[in-house]
Amino acid sequence: MSREKVYITRPIQNEAISLLKEHFDVTVSPEDRVVDRDVLMDAVEDVDALLCLINDTVDREVIGRAKRARIIANYGVGYNNIDVPAATERGIVVTNTPGVLTDATADLAWGLLLATARRIVESDKYTRAGRYESWSPNLLLGRSVAGKTLGIIGAGRIGRAVARRGLGFDMKLLYHNRRRDEGLEKELNARWVDRETLLKESDFVSLHVPLTDETWHMIGRREFETMKDTAVLINTSRGPVVDEKAMVDALREGLIWAAGLDVYEREPAVEEGLKALDNVVLASHIGSATIEARTRMAMMAAENIVSVLKGGKPLTPVNEVPVKE
Repeated sequence: MSREKVYITRPIQNEAISLLKEHFDVTVSPEDRVVDRDVLMDAVEDVDALLCLINDTVDREVIGRAKRARIIANYGVGYNNIDVPAATERGIVVTNTPGVLTDATADLAWGLLLATARRIVESDKYTRAGRYESWSPNLLLGRSVAGKTLGIIGAGRIGRAVARRGLGFDMKLLYHNRRRDEGLEKELNARWVDRETLLKESDFVSLHVPLTDETWHMIGRREFETMKDTAVLINTSRGPVVDEKAMVDALREGLIWAAGLDVYEREPAVEEGLKALDNVVLASHIGSATIEARTRMAMMAAENIVSVLKGGKPLTPVNEVPVKE
C-alpha cells in the first residue's frame, strides 16, 4: 500500500522532517530560498499535504492544482500568504503555528525598542569605524525607557507579552484592541484607549496586529503626525500595516524619533530611503528566529499533518472544513 505524500517547500528543522518520514513519503525542496512557482505548481499535483512557509504564495491557482491535498500546514502564525477561502471551498484544512513564537517575538520587539531608543546599532557602527576616541557628554544621546509610556496596538498573545516585559521597566501601559480585555487590565494595570489617544500619549508604540483589509496602512502620515516627535515605532507584525513611504518621510522630518522594524511592506525588499537613515533599526524578519521557537514551529506544522492525514482533527486550524477520511 502506497504511503501519503508530503511536500515541504524549503528545508526546515530535521526533527519535523524525521517525524513526517515515519509516516509518509516526504519531499523537501532542496534549496534554502522561496520555491519557484512553477516547481510549486508541479509539486502539489499529487501530494496529500503541503507544508509551506509564510513567504510561499499559495493562492487559488496553486490550490486548484492540489487535487489530492487534505491539509496546508503553514510554518508561521500569519497565513495571509494562503488563499484560505479557496482552500476551504476545496475542503482543505489550513493550519498555522500560534503560541510557540510568542516569547521569541516579544523579546525581539524589546530588542528593537532598546536598540532604537539607545542608538545601539549606531554606536556599534561608530565604534567599528574607529571613530570612538573618547567618552563625551553628548555622544550618541538616546531616549530613556524606564518610566515611559508603552502603547500596544493589538494586545493578543505577543502584544500582551511585550506589555508584560514593560512592567520590568516601570512603564505606563496603554493598549488598543477592538475589544477591551479586563483580564489584561487587571494583570498589567494597563489602560484601554482609542488608537488616536494611544498614538498621542505613547513614547513607544509597538504593533502586533494581523494583516487584514482593516489593518493595511493603519499607520500612515496622519498617524505619524499624531505621535510625539520623541516617539519610537516598533513593528514586528506585518510590513504592510505601515505605509513605508510615509514612515521614511516621518523619520526624515523628525515627526518621530526612531523606528525598529522586523518586517517590510514589500518584503524582502526594503524601501531605499529606510536604508539611508540612522534613526531606524532594520532586522530581517527574525522575530521567531530562536532555535527553540523555530523547532517548535516546524514540529507543530508536522504534527498537524500527521493528525489530519491519520484521520484526526487539525491541532491549530484557521478554517473549518470536514476532515476527509
